[in-house]
Amino acid sequence: MLEARAVSKSYDTPRGPLPILDSLDLRLSPGEALCIVGPSGCGKSTLLNILGALEPPTSGEVTLFGRNPFALSEDAQCAFRNRETGFVFQDHHLLPQCSVLENVLVPTLVARGEGVPTPAELQARAGELLLRVGLGERLDHRPAELSGGERQRAALARALILRPRLLLCDEPTGNLDAASASAVADLLFELHGREQTILVLVTHSRDLSARFGERRRLVGGRLEPAA
Repeated sequence: MLEARAVSKSYDTPRGPLPILDSLDLRLSPGEALCIVGPSGCGKSTLLNILGALEPPTSGEVTLFGRNPFALSEDAQCAFRNRETGFVFQDHHLLPQCSVLENVLVPTLVARGEGVPTPAELQARAGELLLRVGLGERLDHRPAELSGGERQRAALARALILRPRLLLCDEPTGNLDAASASAVADLLFELHGREQTILVLVTHSRDLSARFGERRRLVGGRLEPAA
């Protein structure tokens, strides 16, 4: 269960605090998917960063399956984020010097603790994920040898390598043409369904948002039902 309770966020400016989020509440269970829409600058990416423990709220609390990552030490928080949360951004952020397979395995390099699969198991999972996203024949290719849609599919595989329970996507199809965007969206929903993640996605794409059963608009720092 992902829960955000009375989450507020503001940033200090020379003219005083700039409010972004205002006592926002959110609750999602495994297998559920939420699309968040709203104009640029309304705080959608800030909300994703807070849900993914990349930055703390000014006030309020975020918990994932009962654990508050912001109550952990810095090292424990990093381990929590690495294990529990998968991120897919508008830009794929693949390492150009690494192969597709190596890129997918990057999050595993710092994975520690009980329950972490063995290197052989992680290698097998990476191969399986890349096969699912249609890159089974491209394991040794570098990102420069892939199309934009293929790079984003590799990024999706990387986000899921450690079986995170929370998948956060920030404009995952924003840099893609219509055909590639549709293909990536198909894979996103397929893998979300198979893995039973909690999926939270922000987008300006009407086509992508229309595929969600639950949509909310971020207005005035709060989430409201979206048409």
